[in-house]
Amino acid sequence: VRICYYFPSYTNQNRKMSTIFNFANFWVDLIIIVTVLFSIVYYYCTSTNNVWKKLNIHYIRPIPLFGNYLHVALGIEHPIDLYKKIYHELAGHKYGGMFQMRTPYLLIRDPDIINNIMIKDFSYFTDRGIYLDYSNEPLSETLFFMENPRWKKLRSKLSPAFTSGKLKQMYSQIEECGNAMIVNIRSELKKNSKEIDIRDILAQYSIDVIGNCSFGLNLNVAKDDTSLFRRYGKIIFKPSLSYFVREICVMISPAILKILKIPIFPHKTTVHFGSIFKETIAYREKNSIVRNDIVHALIQAHQDLVVNENISKDVRLTGSQILSNAFGFFAAGFETTSTTLSYCLHELALKKNIQDRVREEIKLTKIKFNGVIDNEFLIKLNYLDMVIAETLRKYPVIFALFRVATKTYHLPNDSLTIKKGQKVIIPIFSLHFDPKYYTDPEVFNPERFSAEEKAKRPNGVYIPFGDGPRICIGKRFAEMEMKLALVKILSKFEVEPCEKTEIPIQFSKLSLLVVPKNEKVWLKLNPITE
Repeated sequence: VRICYYFPSYTNQNRKMSTIFNFANFWVDLIIIVTVLFSIVYYYCTSTNNVWKKLNIHYIRPIPLFGNYLHVALGIEHPIDLYKKIYHELAGHKYGGMFQMRTPYLLIRDPDIINNIMIKDFSYFTDRGIYLDYSNEPLSETLFFMENPRWKKLRSKLSPAFTSGKLKQMYSQIEECGNAMIVNIRSELKKNSKEIDIRDILAQYSIDVIGNCSFGLNLNVAKDDTSLFRRYGKIIFKPSLSYFVREICVMISPAILKILKIPIFPHKTTVHFGSIFKETIAYREKNSIVRNDIVHALIQAHQDLVVNENISKDVRLTGSQILSNAFGFFAAGFETTSTTLSYCLHELALKKNIQDRVREEIKLTKIKFNGVIDNEFLIKLNYLDMVIAETLRKYPVIFALFRVATKTYHLPNDSLTIKKGQKVIIPIFSLHFDPKYYTDPEVFNPERFSAEEKAKRPNGVYIPFGDGPRICIGKRFAEMEMKLALVKILSKFEVEPCEKTEIPIQFSKLSLLVVPKNEKVWLKLNPITE
């Protein structure tokens, strides 16, 4: 009886002890698991933090995971401001280390090293090092992003479309688009003479120019409010949260992007334009239509680099890659030009003396050419060249250039060795606003680009189009398009600020390009009595 009496008590006590012991073990196990997981995550977030310290390179101290990019990742700071801050913190150094999230970048400040990377020793830095998932973004493999040697081979096939002779042939087509732009402006002023979104007008002009000259498409989007080219063209580079998230993911780990599959260009735009360009190319091939433009160059590239069975695998392209570059030329050709023109007119509206000088140059040159405006006429507008150059200094379309070392590079006359795979930043905006090269950089002053002033500056501190073998292939085309638009507008209108004019213009933090935060540039255009 006594045994029976004590046994239950003993059993209950044992169970309580067992429960307590198991509970304690649970917390011990949980703490161990959490500690291990935290250690793994912390190691992952900080594993690259000592890269520059080990190389004895001056760098900006990072924080775990975010590197130097915390304020940008939180949307507090624009990348332009971050690069400017780091650029100035590295003053006295030719280069320095920084971190975009986990990714270590070597930021270059010295013009000589910039010239080495972009020109002299370009063979070591042929690629941009920008991650793209081509399986998820089939139309993103454009000439801008394409890697060597395919990039080099395709560029050689497309360059003939931008020779001086070809540009002369395109002039009349651009002029037709310019005339349509003036009609469009007058139409808009009838609706509201006090203000006009000049960026929207110029976007329509640029779409017409690139569609006509590059693809043989008479779009006339200014007259067609329902135009799908106009509708989808607006959203290619439209500031978006998805693009911002995409860039943050790439900086943490490209593997995240493979899971999330966020494209660099909106899917619906690539589908639309891909279909249009595919039909255009197919129609020309079927009907043996030859026209000296980008489509013809792409068709020739398709024959030489896709159909040709004797081409080596390392430079062979696919039909999708050819189509990608049709889309790439359209996307890059209209947004960059229209935005630069908008910034230029914004500055001229605020600087009437400069605007008047441009207009006077146009008038005097017209007299010399007996009123005929052609390609030769545009070439003679030297002061207008200076105005456009100053616009691109103050408002470069892209705020930084990226390169990756495709093989290990030993910097001449320096102990620095840039290992294969190391990413490099050339901070365009910071260079363009360095008082060492540009006195009072916030001031819009075209005189900086007189022959005398340019001779005082080293190469490598003015690079809105890039430089070297990867300089923008459409540079001269864009310059001609911009000059013609400015001649047309300034000959017919005086430009001044209105109540909605933003001073200074704020830039969007959610865009690949340097575009206005509110996406519009409001000005007032007063017709000139002829």
